[in-house]
Amino acid sequence: MSDQKTTINLKNIASELEKRKTEISDIRASSQQSRDVVELDQSKVGRLSRMDALQSQAMSLESERRRQVELSKIETTLTRLQNRNYGYCLRCDEEIQLKRLELDPTVSLCIDCATKKQQ
Repeated sequence: MSDQKTTINLKNIASELEKRKTEISDIRASSQQSRDVVELDQSKVGRLSRMDALQSQAMSLESERRRQVELSKIETTLTRLQNRNYGYCLRCDEEIQLKRLELDPTVSLCIDCATKKQQ
């Protein structure tokens, strides 16, 4: 293992990721009601109120989708930490720069491969 990886506190990263995972799970549980099906009976609410409810539901569903993506990245990162291949690019197997990992501990591609993927 290289010198760069010795400067990364892997236990600290794992702890922070577990903490974030718990936070996301708590948010998911508390926001379940906002993702529920919107009532179709317009006699109980006006048309504009129903449109607002549909828009709110759509925003909640998108937020939930993003939380699920983040949870997936966290799980993958925790697995990579356990397998001792954390900090290496999934495409080229080169080390990911320390600054990049500090910015986002779940990043799985080096800057070169991430740039190529976006193009």
